[in-house]
Amino acid sequence: MKATIWHNPSCGTSRKTLTILEETPDVDLTVIEYLKTPPSAARLAQLYRDAGMTPQQGLRLRGTDAEERGLPQADDAAVLAAMEAEPVLIERPLVETEKGVRLCRPQDRVREIL
Repeated sequence: MKATIWHNPSCGTSRKTLTILEETPDVDLTVIEYLKTPPSAARLAQLYRDAGMTPQQGLRLRGTDAEERGLPQADDAAVLAAMEAEPVLIERPLVETEKGVRLCRPQDRVREIL
């Protein structure tokens, strides 16, 4: 099974999710450090659609100025544009497999798509 994780190595939850993926047999893993290689707004929109969530639900509030900027109440396009411009606003980790997409908070959510 192919799996892609949008990963932040500084994040404990992201590291724990990555470990689960690495320890799962037969997973062909792609790791994207999204702070270095951010996804486009269109790609983020697709990931959130596939995860059954809104861009606002994928917005990282902790340690960002998202609330001060009014992003939790902004429309999808504004949130996605902000995430594309400043990937620190993307909550992590996002994992995609052929079974779906999950925002893996907590990390055990990844098991739903393995």
